[in-house]
Amino acid sequence: MTPALLLLPDFALIALGAALKRTPWFDAAFWRGVERIVYFVLFPALLFRALATSSLALGDASKLIAVGILFTAAGMAASVIVRPLLRLPEATFAACFQCGFRFNSYVALAGASSLGGARGVAAMSLLIGVLVPLVNIAAVAMLIHGRGRGIGRAIATNPLVIACAGGLLWNAAGIPMPELLARVLGSLSAAALPLGLLAAGAGLTFVRGTLPLRGLVWWNALKLAVLPAVALGLATLFGLSPLERQVAVLLAAVPTATSAYILAVQMTGVGAPVALLISSGTLLAVLTLPLWLALIA
Repeated sequence: MTPALLLLPDFALIALGAALKRTPWFDAAFWRGVERIVYFVLFPALLFRALATSSLALGDASKLIAVGILFTAAGMAASVIVRPLLRLPEATFAACFQCGFRFNSYVALAGASSLGGARGVAAMSLLIGVLVPLVNIAAVAMLIHGRGRGIGRAIATNPLVIACAGGLLWNAAGIPMPELLARVLGSLSAAALPLGLLAAGAGLTFVRGTLPLRGLVWWNALKLAVLPAVALGLATLFGLSPLERQVAVLLAAVPTATSAYILAVQMTGVGAPVALLISSGTLLAVLTLPLWLALIA
């Protein structure tokens, strides 16, 4: 099956979420509830289960982790370097900065599952577990204008970080997974990706004039074209296996996470430009993501 067909069900769920959001039966309060249960319960359960039961150790994936850190750092550097050229207000730039390197974990894990099954999910979960603290530290540091207050607490209380750390520790301890716990986590994990993709679709919003065209073009080009190209080059340089190469490029090529909007609104009140980047990037990824996966298939 071609990469485009593999990802078609995932993008169909995003489109369904966008359609349902515009019906009178599912209002904004409903979707806020969906986002909360996915972010705080279902998605952490999926990450914990994937890492706790994986045969993929940190040492085995050291090259994959190195590639992930390097292409993420490249996205951060590229976002900072063009700051003088974009000529954006300080608060707007701080909010949009994270859109150059943050990733939609729901789309990434759904794609990894389609490409590599359980092993693909385990590899992607490990990479996400390493990169989530990194991208959150960078995003929060920019949003609080370098004051450094609250970064440690924000990372330590992040449910994704907690789940990844717990899963890795469980795996390292070699503790067998009790059948009851395995079944509960399995049920929660099964619900995480479809609900997460529906919520991603429901979060799509387009408000014209909230970000200059130069900023819209730059951050979308960086996230959907430049970053996956860097990831592919690094994957080739480091000699990653075919599955690891797919996982690395997939994570680099997915659109920005919807949590970037939530973080921007909570910390600066500037959310509209981020929402525009996330929404436009998600629609563009319908075209760009299958192309990247076809290139590395």
